Amino acid sequence: MHTAMPNRTVFFISDGTGITAETFGTAMLAQFEFKPRFVRLPFIDTADKAHQAVRQINHTLDVEGRKPIVFTTLVNMEVLRVIQDGCRGMLLDMFGTFVTPLEEELGIKSHHRVGRFSDASKSKEYQDRIEAINFSLSHDDGQSHKDLEGADIILIGVSRSGKTPTSLYLAMQYGLKAANYPLIPEDFERRQLPPALLPYRRKIFGLSIQPERLSEIRNERRPNSRYASLENCRMEVSEAESMMRRSGIRWLSTTTKSIEEIATTILQDVRPERIAY
Repeated sequence: MHTAMPNRTVFFISDGTGITAETFGTAMLAQFEFKPRFVRLPFIDTADKAHQAVRQINHTLDVEGRKPIVFTTLVNMEVLRVIQDGCRGMLLDMFGTFVTPLEEELGIKSHHRVGRFSDASKSKEYQDRIEAINFSLSHDDGQSHKDLEGADIILIGVSRSGKTPTSLYLAMQYGLKAANYPLIPEDFERRQLPPALLPYRRKIFGLSIQPERLSEIRNERRPNSRYASLENCRMEVSEAESMMRRSGIRWLSTTTKSIEEIATTILQDVRPERIAY
């Protein structure tokens, strides 16, 4: 019989933001049925801070009686040695596991840079990412028709179908300029895409959602309104999906999908030329 693992504490230790350690660690832990307590220890960039981290880890072991799991992305060898020598948790050194074998295979030394955001102010990729976020914010919910030519992706769908969070995720994660445009009753009456979007059909991707879920979401914002009624949500979703089919627009339902799944599907379909990681 399957029994859930006991809860325990997981540490993410990095001399940078810790985003890499956390992303990788949480992906690994998602394979197991248990609810860990996460402790983030970013910017551990001196031996003194490393000793403090070791004390915190070992204290957790003493209190809980179970080894904490410790994910590290430390590039400073002096700092890493303090953790390796003193930590009584289960230590998973991600750079040691992956970077060292890659150095051997490639025959070149890694940069040993602290995180992907190091020296960000001088990085063109980072500036492009900031520009993409600003673009997505200014083109949220059809606010601006200006410079849609400059968009990498244009998301369409009924109000509250997930366009804004997906646009911002594409901007923040991939540096893509994502505009989003709500389909409204006037568009359904015209039975065609908003005229401003017609020249950019190849960049358009549609989002839909189950009417029942849409009604729940809208009721949180405007309870008992016609906007949130199940009848109206059914009509809008049906009209929007019909319009996207007629226009040859690719679309998916966001109802049971995560932002990451939605974004991945969009990128497979639209395939913008410029993606930053």
